[in-house]
Amino acid sequence: MSDIKNTPAHEGQPPYLLTPGPITTTATVKEAMLRDWGSWDGDFRAMTKQLCDQLLIVANAVDSHVCVPVQGSGTFAVEATLASLVPKDGKVLVLMNGAYGQRLAKTLDYLGRDYVALDKGDYLPPMPEEVEELLTQDTGITHVTVIHCETSSGILNPVPEIAEVVACLGRRLIIDSMSAFGAIPVDAQTLPFDALISSANKCFEGVPGFGFSIIRRSALENCQGYAHSLSLDLYEQWLYMEKTGQWRFTPPTHIVAAFLQAMAEHEAEGGVAGRLARYQRNQQRLVAGMKELGFRTLLNEKWLSPIIVTFLSPQNPRFDFEEFYNRIKAHGFVIYPGKLTVVDSFRLGCIGQLYDEQIDQVLQAIAAVLDEMGIDSGHAELPEQNAVTA
Repeated sequence: MSDIKNTPAHEGQPPYLLTPGPITTTATVKEAMLRDWGSWDGDFRAMTKQLCDQLLIVANAVDSHVCVPVQGSGTFAVEATLASLVPKDGKVLVLMNGAYGQRLAKTLDYLGRDYVALDKGDYLPPMPEEVEELLTQDTGITHVTVIHCETSSGILNPVPEIAEVVACLGRRLIIDSMSAFGAIPVDAQTLPFDALISSANKCFEGVPGFGFSIIRRSALENCQGYAHSLSLDLYEQWLYMEKTGQWRFTPPTHIVAAFLQAMAEHEAEGGVAGRLARYQRNQQRLVAGMKELGFRTLLNEKWLSPIIVTFLSPQNPRFDFEEFYNRIKAHGFVIYPGKLTVVDSFRLGCIGQLYDEQIDQVLQAIAAVLDEMGIDSGHAELPEQNAVTA
């Protein structure tokens, strides 16, 4: 593994990505893409099997679930999973508290699947008792979808508690764990879910190119004919992989090779526990440093995830996000714009190849940029509707 943690951000080097994916990867992950692989070759088929087997091990799902990868971004995998598992006469409860929950609902619109939404806005998680009430009232709901970490705000939703309610009421749970799996513990033997979806370029620190769904075998076996799309039919993808060991359509061979290297490095760091510990440290140091500069987090600290943190934009007439972004990039860091409708904000990711050195450097960069822009503090008042969480 390259010694990126001691590499300073400076002119001429690619900027560090403080985003929720793509993220900064190691040199060894990038180097893994320098070889070409034949998509039908036995060596690559063995790589695909290794990929799926290892992901099932991480989720403790070997005996109960199967792993089905699909080409494209994580959103491709989300759409494929919803289309492949929810029958055309099914009904979904969408637990929504940000842009990605809204995207789930929009996907169901495209799929023509019936749904109802519990929309908590930008600041609060859906609570188990709310889910219980809705499922009790509406017996037509067959599935529940939830975002594990809603990266538009940084909320880590109470998925285990929600999963328990869903299971007790006999419904099926689909978890969009795009930005959480690999760093937030998941145990399929204690966390009841029909599907958990993620992608290569998040907490496993691979590169973009495919997503995957870990699906309960007994659920997938009964899903023939559900999908609306030839290429996004996970039932058919799974059958073909079981029969041949191959992807049905041209696989992202180089991305798979990079992901296997990333998984080896994930294991060497201590697996989920090791990755989570570093991300938590990044988040804690980042939040503490930003508060020293006067910034405020959007969320109450109890809802903050170790994946990404949303900060309120300074309430200063000199502040312009595009200028702020470009100046920070000139210091060697790429940050993320806000994705909220009510308040101006920006986001700083904690995942990828970021260590104490990079966190210190980005805080120094932000302090320098505030000075360059003539802004004496990052202070902003919380919006009134969020006052209860401050």
